[in-house]
Amino acid sequence: MEDPQRLLVWGAGAIGGTIGAYLVQGGSDVTFVDVDADHVAAINGRGLGISGPFGDFTVTAPAFTPDTLEGQWNTILLCTKAQHTAQAAQALAHHLSPDGVVVSIQNGLNPLIINDHIPSERVLGSFVNFGADYLEPGVVHYGGRGVVVIGEQDGQLTERARQLHAILQHFEPDAILSPNVFGYLWSKLAYGALLFATAVTNDSIADALARPEDRALYTELGREVMRVALAHGVTPEAFNGFDPAAFLPDAGDAAAQASLDEMVAFNRRSAKTHSGIWRDLAVRKRTTEVDAQLGWVVHFGQQHGVPTPLNARLIQLIHEIEAGTRELGRGNLTDLRGLLQERG
Repeated sequence: MEDPQRLLVWGAGAIGGTIGAYLVQGGSDVTFVDVDADHVAAINGRGLGISGPFGDFTVTAPAFTPDTLEGQWNTILLCTKAQHTAQAAQALAHHLSPDGVVVSIQNGLNPLIINDHIPSERVLGSFVNFGADYLEPGVVHYGGRGVVVIGEQDGQLTERARQLHAILQHFEPDAILSPNVFGYLWSKLAYGALLFATAVTNDSIADALARPEDRALYTELGREVMRVALAHGVTPEAFNGFDPAAFLPDAGDAAAQASLDEMVAFNRRSAKTHSGIWRDLAVRKRTTEVDAQLGWVVHFGQQHGVPTPLNARLIQLIHEIEAGTRELGRGNLTDLRGLLQERG
């Protein structure tokens, strides 16, 4: 790879803003791109500020909207919301140098989408589980550390993957170079199903996952995803309290309870109390990543003949909240529990 420290970060919100700022501190030559013109103006005017329990700091780096960006980069970190992946991949394609690579640092199976626009051999996957939120133009809150993983789609431990892994260690010193990045992404889909369920209430992640009356619901949501993952030939990976083995079809309830307890403990340690999903619904009043995350579960479930009724219903609930026809509240989990009871 030519000059791997020269990076284009496409999407300067919670994920891209946090990682990019730390990479600037680590000595990388970072350029930011974001569709929010006010955010871009703030970064150019006073820098990108990171706040939170790990210290407050501001970095200086050029920022552009997609229509004002010029030039090509050998390394592009794609950090947009999952539902914007296709549009972003199309827009960044002509900014990618002929031998350059794109790293999907997002939630969901987004390398599969990017592959439709950029040759798959030039697309790497990454998994992140740290806590961060976009607060206002020019300011991102970094609330809690979490696992960071990078890897080639085909599992090879290439030199370029090693170089990119070394760069990400400037953000997360314990970042992992993995031959099974899709194993992490599928596990995040299962964990994501739990997070989407917590987000239809106003409870914090930890408080929601701790409620005993909803534990069976969370367990079955996770098991639906794991059944599809196994049918798809995926070996899921554990992270930050989420133990995929505890959500396998033949795992006992005690194992799921223990994993949920670990997830509660992990989230209680974070200054980020609510998920970005909840923030999209309750604060920013915008569409979530539900189709670009749980939609994959339903899609591949249908492909493999694996039923996913709880995840499908949860998608519907999220859409109703997005449309303003359903309010946030614990009654939404009562709705899901009713479906679980019907299944016996």
